[in-house]
This record gives sequence, C-alpha cells and structure tokens, in this order.
Amino acid sequence: MRQTLGEVISERRACQVLGQPRRTQRYVVRRADDEPALVKRMLELVAQHPRFGYRMIWGLLKLDGWHVNKKRIWRLWKREGLKVPQKKHKKRRLGESVNGCTRLQSTCMNGIWAMDFVFDVTANGRSLKWLAIVDEFTRENLALEVARQFKASDVIDVLRELIAIRGTPVHIRCDNGPEFIAQAVKGWLETSGIGTLYIEPGSPWQNGYAESFNSRLRDELLAVEIFDTLQQAKALAEYWRLEYNHRRPHSSLDYQTPAAFAATCVPRPPLRLAALASATAAERTWRGDPVTTLS
Repeated sequence: MRQTLGEVISERRACQVLGQPRRTQRYVVRRADDEPALVKRMLELVAQHPRFGYRMIWGLLKLDGWHVNKKRIWRLWKREGLKVPQKKHKKRRLGESVNGCTRLQSTCMNGIWAMDFVFDVTANGRSLKWLAIVDEFTRENLALEVARQFKASDVIDVLRELIAIRGTPVHIRCDNGPEFIAQAVKGWLETSGIGTLYIEPGSPWQNGYAESFNSRLRDELLAVEIFDTLQQAKALAEYWRLEYNHRRPHSSLDYQTPAAFAATCVPRPPLRLAALASATAAERTWRGDPVTTLS
C-alpha cells in the first residue's frame, strides 16, 4: 500500500488499515547455520535411496544424529525440487480366510513369521528364486536366500537354522506353494511345535506383511541391480538384508530400524536341542532314511 500511495501514509497507519502486525514488515528471514550441511547430507541420502520419500529421508537423518523437524525436511525437499514418482496400486476386497494377516495379527517378537518366494532372473535369462522370511511384529528380514530352485528340504534347512539362532515362532504364515505344503515341511513344523497359517489360494493380500516386504525388495534391489551370476545375487542379497535390518528406518516402527526395535522386544526362548533332534529324526523318517537314537 505504501508503494502504491508513496510516502503519503506512515507504516503504522498502513498496518492498522490492513490489520497486519508491524513486526511482519521488519522480519528478515534467517537461515540456520547447519542448513548447507543438512541439505548436502539430505541429497547424499536421496542419491543412495532414490525410491525414498522425504519421511524416510527424515528417518535416516534421525539415525545419523540430526535433530530436525519433519516439516523442515519437507520444506527443503520442495525447495530442492525432489520428488518420488507415485506408484498406483490396485485394491481388492478383503479375503475370507481366518489365517489372513488382518484377522490374525502378531503381538510379540517371533509370534508370526511370514514366508514367501520372489522371482527374478540373471543377466543370461536363467531364473532366480528368492526365499524371504519376515517377522511380522519387528518387521525384520530374518532370511533372504537365493537359488535357482528350492525344494522342501531346502526350506526346512533354512527354518532349522533360523530357529536355532533366533528361537521358535508361534506360527508361520505362507501361501500354498508346493514347497510349503509338502508333507515333509508340514510334518517338520508340527514336530517342532510351530503352527501353520496357510492363506487362501489366489489371495496374496492375506499375507500382507510378506507382500509389503516383497514390494520393497523388488523396488530397492531387484529393479536396480543386474545379477550376472548366482554368487553375485547371494552377496547382494545378504548386503541388502543387513541394510534393511540395521540401517533402513521403517515407517511403521516410528522410523526406527527393525533391528533397533527388535532390541526392545522380549523374544520367545530358543528351541531346545532335543526338539531340534526330534525334528531331524522325523524328517529322516519321512525321507525313508534310518533313524539313529542317541543313548
């Protein structure tokens, strides 16, 4: 108004007419001293994780020790012109199975493990099969094994190793794949005292935690890496698993890493050696191998 009317009216009178506090006319924007360093680190994280949005970048900055407000990161994100393309997802109605993740949810560490397969190929076109196991409560990726093919015995070997290290889950949720519904697997789980939650055929949304993890696996690893050999795929799988568990914040855990959140949980006691031995003996029986009893 003063620019329009010249110096005819005073600043006090112009602010009074407009109902605007006078202090707003004298305010000078001051940038924080740490902003250049903050923007630099933010851009470094964006380059390392191109599929992360500003909330995930904010979570990574928190893990780095930055005490910064989420709104500030949003402002800098918009100022730098950063953007993650929105992915469109088709939605389906809820399934009817009582074993679905929306009806039977995990309430503790090692309560329910979700298990599923993901498929990819090497550079020469040969198939790769990824076995992913996730703790639904802590969101940890417990196993990420890759091979050309998996048999029921391979699934048992992976589960046996996990149980010996981490403890026994109450249930395992999976689909009706031939490797999961094999008599050897079902019998071994029953002997080990582990319940099975098989979802309905053709209803992947009932195993939502596994599907959510698979989406991140495809988006952050399989879609950005070319695997020349099986050995290279195994090495990158283990590297990404450690990155996911220990350095990647998870939005559903208040942007903690799954490993940090799991450290605050009380796990179930580990499986006893006697249970492992009985499970191994039962597996040999199904295979037709002789069983040796330890005296």
